[in-house]
Amino acid sequence: MGLLITRDDFTEDEFARFSERLSEQLDVLGTLAKRPGFGEGPATVGAEVELFLVDPAGLPLPANREVLARTVDPRFTVELDRFNLEFNASPCPLAGRPFTALADELAGALVEISRAAREQGGRIVPIGILPTLRREDLTAAEMTDVPRYRALGKRIRRLRGGPFHVRIHGEDPLALDTDDVAMEGAGTSFQVHLRVPPACFSKYYNAAQIATIPALAASCNAPILIGHRLWDETRIALFRQAVDDRLDAPAAFHPPSRVSFGYGWVREGAAELFAESVRLHAPLLPVIGNEDPRQTLASGGIPALAELRLHHGTVWRWNRAVYDPGCGGHFRIEYRALPAGPTVVDMLASAAFLLGTTLGLAPEVDRLLPAYPFELARHAFYRAAQHGLDAVVPFPCDEAPSPRATPIAALCERLVPLARSGLVGAGVLESEADRWLDVFAARVRSRQTGARWQRAALEALRAHHSHEEALRRMLAHYEARAATGEPVHAWSSALG
Repeated sequence: MGLLITRDDFTEDEFARFSERLSEQLDVLGTLAKRPGFGEGPATVGAEVELFLVDPAGLPLPANREVLARTVDPRFTVELDRFNLEFNASPCPLAGRPFTALADELAGALVEISRAAREQGGRIVPIGILPTLRREDLTAAEMTDVPRYRALGKRIRRLRGGPFHVRIHGEDPLALDTDDVAMEGAGTSFQVHLRVPPACFSKYYNAAQIATIPALAASCNAPILIGHRLWDETRIALFRQAVDDRLDAPAAFHPPSRVSFGYGWVREGAAELFAESVRLHAPLLPVIGNEDPRQTLASGGIPALAELRLHHGTVWRWNRAVYDPGCGGHFRIEYRALPAGPTVVDMLASAAFLLGTTLGLAPEVDRLLPAYPFELARHAFYRAAQHGLDAVVPFPCDEAPSPRATPIAALCERLVPLARSGLVGAGVLESEADRWLDVFAARVRSRQTGARWQRAALEALRAHHSHEEALRRMLAHYEARAATGEPVHAWSSALG
């Protein structure tokens, strides 16, 4: 169980004591990770999905707590802004039919939360960024009123010492300043978890970093923010700026961002990433528990390390290491880059490709890394978010001694067989791997992601309606198609 946050103000002494606890728990985690047998066990998969609440007009409905009060499903929780909800699926074995199991659970949960939303006069929309969001929807007044979010906002503002600057290029460039972190709630994601053995964590994590690049490009679903047509996956650009705690600095000096793709290939395992979080980023929530982790470790137990986990959760890498003391203690990779929606089928197809490519690349990743400088991988990640399946990115290949500029759509097609072999090699049934990867491959062939469908639909509707009305109508068409359960590559472009 995590630490309970009951207030939003802390003293400097509390921050100092919290930092001491973090250093102590880093040492404990490093020792625990080397304990024989720690974290070994069958691979499991889990997922989280964030959702938007909208009213009958398709505008954000700030009623997440009211909707939660109308369901008894404990897997749902509130998120940063009052029009956001989050669902946490139950982990399941990777072997067998994991994606079908998760798809069935997610579909059932959406039926239940949709019922609760209707009772509150609203609807549920899985989408990367709600296209009908307005500037007035993204203010402190719309943040969910719980101590954790209030404390995060206060501390980040204090560290930054000035307004947040949001600057995103695109067809309609966006430039605005804001005094709070509520802008972060504009983006919602589909997050996947994969349990991996500690001894091989670096291989799997580095493979996950590489696999995320093509998976993101083929899954973009957030092209519009406050009416501006921006990146295919604008969430990636927005999140980094919306919670940036760094002071404005001269161009020659760039402190590390709390939201990042990372700063290099991992060499020493999961504990290395926790150490980065502690050494590079100031604490935001200095809540201190009662555990003596050294004593727990010495007695042969699994320490909770609640303070370390809390702090690490306020450093938002697009792929994050997770330490979980449950089930005998283990490490997971949390993939955070994929957007929510458009459908359950689309989300699980993307997950199948992402996890399969990770598993397929892991045995070869140490051979690839010397020819793939991390800076090039980071560049490729942001180009994938900006241009989606039209991106051309540097990527290693056997035919050349160094990374070659590669159309990302061709790269996705080339990696599907590798993803299949990775899944099947991990115990996923062949029919299961084929079912979900076939959907992903069809999306790549069609070049129709959620982002591309939204762009095309909006362009067609703008010919006959104002921009604001076209956005509302586009969202209505999106919802109608998503309700059929058909994956986005099969959606018609006809809007009659």
